[in-house]
Amino acid sequence: MKALMSSVINPWQPPHPKLRIPVVCCSTINGSSSSSSEVNLQSSQPQECKSSNDEEPKQSEIWRLFREAQKNILHLNQHRLKAVENLNKINIEKQLLVDRIEQLELEKKTAVAKPHDRLSMFWELLLRIDSMVLMGMVTTGEASNLRRLVMDHKVSVAEVFNDTLQKSDAEILAELRHFSERNQRNGFHIVHVCTEMAPLVSVGSLASYVTGLSCALQRKGHLVEVILPKYSNLDLNEVQGLQEIEAECYSYFNGQLHGNRIWTGVVYGIGVTLIQPLYYSSFFNRERVYGYSDDFERFTYFSRASLDYIVKSGKQPDVIHIHNWETAIIGPLFWDIIVKQGLEGTRVLLTCHDLNSQCLEHPEKLALCGLDPARLHRSDRLQDTTKAHLVNVLKGGVVYSNKVVIMSSIRSKGRVIHSLSYGLDHTLNIHKNKVVIAPCGFDNSTWDPSTDKFLPQQYSVKDMKGKAVCKAALQQHLGFSEHASTILVGCIFSEVSDVDLENLRAVFRKARRIDVQFIIKGISKISSVNKLGLVHEPLKDKNVRFIDGHDEKQSHLIFAGSDIILCQSFHDPVLQVPVSSLFLSSFPACFLFAFNCNSLSFSWEVVQGSSFPRLMSMYSFM
Repeated sequence: MKALMSSVINPWQPPHPKLRIPVVCCSTINGSSSSSSEVNLQSSQPQECKSSNDEEPKQSEIWRLFREAQKNILHLNQHRLKAVENLNKINIEKQLLVDRIEQLELEKKTAVAKPHDRLSMFWELLLRIDSMVLMGMVTTGEASNLRRLVMDHKVSVAEVFNDTLQKSDAEILAELRHFSERNQRNGFHIVHVCTEMAPLVSVGSLASYVTGLSCALQRKGHLVEVILPKYSNLDLNEVQGLQEIEAECYSYFNGQLHGNRIWTGVVYGIGVTLIQPLYYSSFFNRERVYGYSDDFERFTYFSRASLDYIVKSGKQPDVIHIHNWETAIIGPLFWDIIVKQGLEGTRVLLTCHDLNSQCLEHPEKLALCGLDPARLHRSDRLQDTTKAHLVNVLKGGVVYSNKVVIMSSIRSKGRVIHSLSYGLDHTLNIHKNKVVIAPCGFDNSTWDPSTDKFLPQQYSVKDMKGKAVCKAALQQHLGFSEHASTILVGCIFSEVSDVDLENLRAVFRKARRIDVQFIIKGISKISSVNKLGLVHEPLKDKNVRFIDGHDEKQSHLIFAGSDIILCQSFHDPVLQVPVSSLFLSSFPACFLFAFNCNSLSFSWEVVQGSSFPRLMSMYSFM
């Protein structure tokens, strides 16, 4: 029995040749069990119920197959264990790689965020100083010293005042007064007073110019801030730390003082101040930025309010940078009224993006902002050269500014003055020593089709596949038939005369002979597309579309998807940024044509762009 148990317990041992597997028959007698036979391992005689001799080879074969199967199972198990081990190693390496990627992304975000965080903190501190002045906590003289202190110690201030928003004005003031050591100043304090700034409000080229130039100047170590009207349709998503200053700021208009709400925040590391009129609340609570009959009153109010705010907040900027006719009135306002209020060291810089937009008004309206009409309605000041009974606001900006920058792709000052000044040639010639011609700078990444975030698929001169995708998307968006062979022409117009209308009709009629689709888009502040609609009405052409209003994504798609860009002039400032970027990055993705409607003639040109270094040098007149 012991031998039998041994053989059963160890099944891997081969059975003994004499081994017989007995069949035990049990019966129950009187409740007890008895065996009908005994197990005889050595017996050569088979017992009843035993297997016959012919089953021995089968059993041996079964055991052989069993051993082979067991070996295969062990072998497979070893491979499985090895595979699991390798998989565990791969998962560990994968996790390490994921952790490393997350670490690198975090370092990248931190590296990008730190300068903006530092600038945001820096501007929060400066704007809190403005609030202290308006609340009467410090004098304008002390505020000026505190601002200079912060400017001269940017790095140290960033380390000391790292929780500005959590502290009260009194706490910050106490810390600033302890932070008294000063170094020699190393940059200009520049205040832009303007009507547009990307991404808050954008209509033309001014918005991206102000933002791009401000960022570039701050990288050079200058202190730059921007003052804007608080339009009702501002995009405030990018404004950090937006807050209203509790104290009202009063400004002069139409014979009395009027209250304004002042809002402050930081955009791309640039301090921004928003002025919201209370009594004249309707001035900037409108659907559009420009194009109203009272635009002179609206922007004159804003210009005077901006200067009064600068004075009351104790700012003493080195440069007040004004733009186009909308804030050109600041020139005479500054030198006739404001300069004696502690701003003797400040200078005025005017940038003209469009000399054709000048604003002619009756002289008596100058009194609204406190100016003397009789003093200014003279040929050497604001009197218009052609319409002598009116004053020319842009001319006043040219006369009263210390420096005038004209944005143009034409580098010749003489040619700009004598051919492209729209009646200001006499004034510009008198003041030509302070006139500078500057190319339109641009951020190449904004309009570059290889990086343009607004496009359905990006492309470059090395890979033009995305061009066809953009063209098809533009055709689909405007309801055109989508044929790659169709020539798609983007027509960009600022102003259209009656002669232009008639000649454009002729162009569209002739274009019916070939497969051409036209997109007509107006870009002026007062869009001419409504007038252009007169062209479309008699034609009823399925291949012509008219677009009014500003749509950023649509504008990018027109420039990127068109085969031809048709415009009235190569030197239109609104076109300089997108066209220069497009040609520098993807020429010959499309062609630029200038169209003379009067003679029905075309010419074409590759426009080259430039960045901001030359513009920044304009501040060196100090």
